[in-house]
Amino acid sequence: MSSTEARPPFPPFTRETAIQKVRQGEDGWNHRNPDKVALAYSLDTRWRNRSEFVHNRGEAREFLARKWAKELDYRLIKEMWAFTDNRIAVRYAYEWHDDSGNWFRSYGNENWEFDTDGLMKIRHSSINDLPIKESERKFHWPLGRRPDDHPGLSDLGL
Repeated sequence: MSSTEARPPFPPFTRETAIQKVRQGEDGWNHRNPDKVALAYSLDTRWRNRSEFVHNRGEAREFLARKWAKELDYRLIKEMWAFTDNRIAVRYAYEWHDDSGNWFRSYGNENWEFDTDGLMKIRHSSINDLPIKESERKFHWPLGRRPDDHPGLSDLGL
């Protein structure tokens, strides 16, 4: 977990590279591997996720492991909302169920800030959970990366 390998694309972002960075984040989280996903964050990354605060890459890894142990059959779609030189604003939704079979669609917004190596150093996330019936699910693909031809949030009216 001590790797500080660079993660292109690097700031300053263009519209194209910001969209690419968002898709990379979506792909990583959809694979749900906390060891691998944590490497996209700087060693001193700082997060606010709901009411939980993360203070470094190790804590981010622990957070992700807990999250995906609770949020089963997790499928996520992210969409770039806005960007500047080293910041990206993202909106997203994900579907998951708990260990009792209750389904949820969680809606959120994130503000990201990156260092010069393309590692995320700040992540602020606000999320709301909506209970749904399994029949109301909209995210249907095998676990892992969302296929390129699967509709995004705007296409789904979310």
